[in-house]
Amino acid sequence: MRLSNPSKAFIIGLFCLTCIGSAFAADVAKIGIVDIQRIMGTSEQGKAAKAQIKEQSDKMTQTLKQKGAEIEELKKQFERESMVMSKEKREEKEREFRIKLNDLKSLEKRYRGELQAIEKQLAGEMRKAVYALVEEIGKKEGYLLIINNFDVMYSPGSIDITDQLIKELNARYKK
Repeated sequence: MRLSNPSKAFIIGLFCLTCIGSAFAADVAKIGIVDIQRIMGTSEQGKAAKAQIKEQSDKMTQTLKQKGAEIEELKKQFERESMVMSKEKREEKEREFRIKLNDLKSLEKRYRGELQAIEKQLAGEMRKAVYALVEEIGKKEGYLLIINNFDVMYSPGSIDITDQLIKELNARYKK
């Protein structure tokens, strides 16, 4: 079977496009994967953020324990003295106890909100630094795509750039 000139040209053109496309795809299709959770847990900046959150949490917990102990002491004192108190005095002490208990619950809720705000702020700063670094590495090393491994179903370990990010992030954090 003889091919006509237009058919030959088409097949040769298709072959060339396939070859060029394959070569182009091999050069361009560099995809990296990043484990942001690991970066946040093992980088110096991530560890510092965790330490700051823990320090703040410990202070808040200590204050709440102290206030809780005061309320518990007030409750014991009320239980000891309630039998000899007048009705008005007992009602006043009960109201005082309820107010202090509600204050403690409000303080606990406020502390929880403050701690969440601190965590959100520090995580945001960390993400901002990581995303900037990912963009820099992506451009410098010619990645087509760099994705978070949270939803990746399969990836060979050779495209995971998390360790590289952690090293560079640590170097920048120390400065």
